[in-house]
Amino acid sequence: MGFSEENLTAVKNLITERRTKAEADARARLLKAYEKAPELKELDAHFPLIGQAIINAFSDPKSAEKTINELRKESEALRAARAECLESVGLPSDYTSPHYFCEKCEDTGYLEYKMCDCMRKELVKMSFKSSGLGSLIGTQSFDNFSLDYYFGDDRLTMEMNVEIAKNFVRDFGQGSPSLLLMGGTGLGKTHISTAIAAGVIEKGYDVLYETSQNIISDFSFERFGRGFGDQSENKTERYFDCDLLIIDDFGTEETNQFSVACFYNLINTRQNKSLPTIINTNILHDAIAKRYTERIASRLFGEFTVLSFTGRDIRMQKLMQ
Repeated sequence: MGFSEENLTAVKNLITERRTKAEADARARLLKAYEKAPELKELDAHFPLIGQAIINAFSDPKSAEKTINELRKESEALRAARAECLESVGLPSDYTSPHYFCEKCEDTGYLEYKMCDCMRKELVKMSFKSSGLGSLIGTQSFDNFSLDYYFGDDRLTMEMNVEIAKNFVRDFGQGSPSLLLMGGTGLGKTHISTAIAAGVIEKGYDVLYETSQNIISDFSFERFGRGFGDQSENKTERYFDCDLLIIDDFGTEETNQFSVACFYNLINTRQNKSLPTIINTNILHDAIAKRYTERIASRLFGEFTVLSFTGRDIRMQKLMQ
């Protein structure tokens, strides 16, 4: 799917606003330049005449090339005279040109029908904001994930988990495996899943990171809270359609028949669409089966890649240092 339509529209609007402003500012500077150097306006009046003469030259194929070359030389001389005119009144030669935010694409967002780097960077920034990760996206990455707090077999397990997570980002696409990150609190599940989210967003995919409590709250609002005529955004739609959904704190929400049905429908639908999901949870197999029924447990343990997080709470280790 790639970047969400909402983010794509927002970034296109941003780039259009940049171009509009750059060109409006250039027009304002042009009027000021005309006031300081009235002869500049006379020079500018010749450019449309040269343009029309070039078009007319094509009517006589025999002399077209010679005529166009002469007109181009005239245009170059006119540009030189224009620059000299501006500099004579203390203005830079490019004073009346639009000063685009991105000179490469001139604030169009595209270079020869390919997305410009400036547009891609804005889409990544917008995707970070809409992912639900907040400040975590800038503080938790693979680069600053430390294995120094894991020992013995726990370290070996975490080395494998990190490698799987990095490979997940490297190979990400529709059909990528879903991941179940299991283990106690403070063992790095959120850090690793945030690092995955950042990497997948950087590759241009739509990622949504949300807690299980908020997910159920959104489903509950859609089912029971939306009033007649309420045209506000349906937040649950993106859970089903985003390229990667990360559910944090699975098992901390209030569990009832409604929440179980919501999660089963969400997990099942995404699996059927070959859209990967990452679930972070502190509870183990038996507790998941008891809370969410065997139908969900069989999905998670039969179709997800399970990563076990073991060891001692890293936050507690840091406090004891």
